[in-house]
Amino acid sequence: MDDLARLAALHGVATAYQPAEDVTVRVPEATVAAVLRELGVDCATPEAVRGQLAEAGHEVSQRLLPPVMVWWAGSERPAALAALPPGTRIVLEGDEAGDEAGGEAGGEAGGWEPGGRGVPPLGVHRLSAETPDGRTGEATLIVAPERAPVGGVRVHGVLVQLYSLLSEQSWGMGDLGDLAALARWAGRAHGVGFVQVNPLHAAVPGTPTDPSPYRPSSRRFPDPVHLRVEDVPEYADCPERDALAELAGQGAELRREVLEKGALIDRDAVWEVKRRALELLYAVPRGHGREREYREFCAEQGEALDRHAAWCARDGLSADFHRWLVWLTDAQLAAAQRAASDAGMPVGIVHDLAVGVHPQGSDTLGPPLYAKGVSVGAPPDAFNARGQDWGLPPWRPDRLAATGYAPFRALLRGVFRYAGALRIDHVMGLFRLWWIPEGAPPAEGTYVSYDGEAMLAVLVLEAHRAGALVIGEDLGTVEPRVREALARRGVLGTSVLWFERDWAGDGQPLAPAAWRTDCLATATTHDLPPTAAKLAGSHVELRDRLGLLTRPLERERAEDAADTAQWLDVLEGLGLDTKGEEAAVRALYGFLLRTPARMVGVWLPDAVGDRRPQNLPGTWDQYPNWRLPLADSAGRPLTLEALAASPRANALLSAVREGAGARTAPPGARGV
Repeated sequence: MDDLARLAALHGVATAYQPAEDVTVRVPEATVAAVLRELGVDCATPEAVRGQLAEAGHEVSQRLLPPVMVWWAGSERPAALAALPPGTRIVLEGDEAGDEAGGEAGGEAGGWEPGGRGVPPLGVHRLSAETPDGRTGEATLIVAPERAPVGGVRVHGVLVQLYSLLSEQSWGMGDLGDLAALARWAGRAHGVGFVQVNPLHAAVPGTPTDPSPYRPSSRRFPDPVHLRVEDVPEYADCPERDALAELAGQGAELRREVLEKGALIDRDAVWEVKRRALELLYAVPRGHGREREYREFCAEQGEALDRHAAWCARDGLSADFHRWLVWLTDAQLAAAQRAASDAGMPVGIVHDLAVGVHPQGSDTLGPPLYAKGVSVGAPPDAFNARGQDWGLPPWRPDRLAATGYAPFRALLRGVFRYAGALRIDHVMGLFRLWWIPEGAPPAEGTYVSYDGEAMLAVLVLEAHRAGALVIGEDLGTVEPRVREALARRGVLGTSVLWFERDWAGDGQPLAPAAWRTDCLATATTHDLPPTAAKLAGSHVELRDRLGLLTRPLERERAEDAADTAQWLDVLEGLGLDTKGEEAAVRALYGFLLRTPARMVGVWLPDAVGDRRPQNLPGTWDQYPNWRLPLADSAGRPLTLEALAASPRANALLSAVREGAGARTAPPGARGV
């Protein structure tokens, strides 16, 4: 191993990677050097590299403790602690409110000798050690439960892109009032245990706004575009009744354009109308109780909220107005979770955490935690021969560790405030991310490692405190050690039917009993064709029309048809009825219910025969990604009320409920 490779290894930068077990790809030296520079490592000359190696070696030799240690409840103490000499004085200080350390946060949590018994309190602590001969050291100690909550019996639920689900009250796109209504109907009428939604993070404003929920301004704070204006308490006391009525009429017209005139969802137009209405409500004096709650919220969220509000105030409105919007949105998100719980859902709302943020987003302000000259993506694979560049700046692992993972902890706590469960997009990013230097193609990136055990411990700790489940999106190529670590700590995986084959054996569809237990099983996702489209093969025709196929149409069509036919044969072999599209869709979900999966999710468009994918990877303006309303098999947009009355939707969800052995719907529970 040459000096540059040794230096790269010290900083977690890969000089080679294996896209397959028998394939090794070397990373260009220029990429390695560029990534090291982004980590603050001088590698401009051979002399500089040798100097950095010597400095790092000296630092390690003098260090009493590693920078971060993880202590899992029920496990032996970290090796570095166990190796301290007898008589070493150890003191813990809890550095956050909520550390179960006894005493005040920030105060001494107690001291003990390395040979003593007991486990420190759950939390993230600052540990100081002094040996009998006077050597000292400090480290972050993360004490986490053995596993995240995993729930009891199997639950079934629905997956939906919230913006796509308009009701007769929506102002042009689905909102948090619609989410609460969906939860009430699905829970009461069909025994649904959870509703999974797309990320509801704050977007980057612009004209037009980037509609992708996976490229937000902030993951810490939600987007007020999802507010139900009429549900804001100040709405009833606003004296500007005529102005509010006019704005409500404009919102209704936006709804009609989508539902009746074939328009796409226009997030900018929706926000313009809602913003003007919310400005009127902001002017309404808040009662003493409301004002106290608002001030407490602002104090709790602290500087991060102030930075976000100041960033949003570039639109000319006050920072306090934007703080107020975050407070309102947080309250309606919590109300949606309460509605789900009141409807009998054991889990409730499953929120989605995007893998990163926009490079100019509000989350990138404040302490310099992000690498600026690189972006996150994915290496080439069977589905993307050129690799992918997502345009998201990554957290620097060294600076994240230096904070004791405080930004990650705050992010998780913010989302867990109103979540029954959390889906982690690209959960492998807890362990490593594909960094692409600025100006380089995605294929010329490299993996940068994070302290996966520390990141996982923080995730499990915060999930435990919230009493919430965690679902990792682990589709695609995943290192076996990563899946093993996630499963060991109670993080559920994601299994999509069409991908579940015996890849290590004969490549045949995986029998139900061979599926893993700890997962959310579903037939499709927002990035894949709805099930009706897959069954008909229409997604192949769509990709051909948009010029996305890399092989002849006939070959793609034949291979896809063979794949579908093979699965239908499996279903028929199990005695499931596949005659006709609706029956075949029910059979596919019936198959999922025969697996041991802890969670089974119905993609809501499947319930009404929608054929259009919500997102078509590889497209930008060729396809209306993230802007389509829920529609029936003929492409006619459907309201939430129409969904609840749909014989097809009720038949599928009733079949899933019956197959899952879930609760029986109470009388009168059919309507929204």
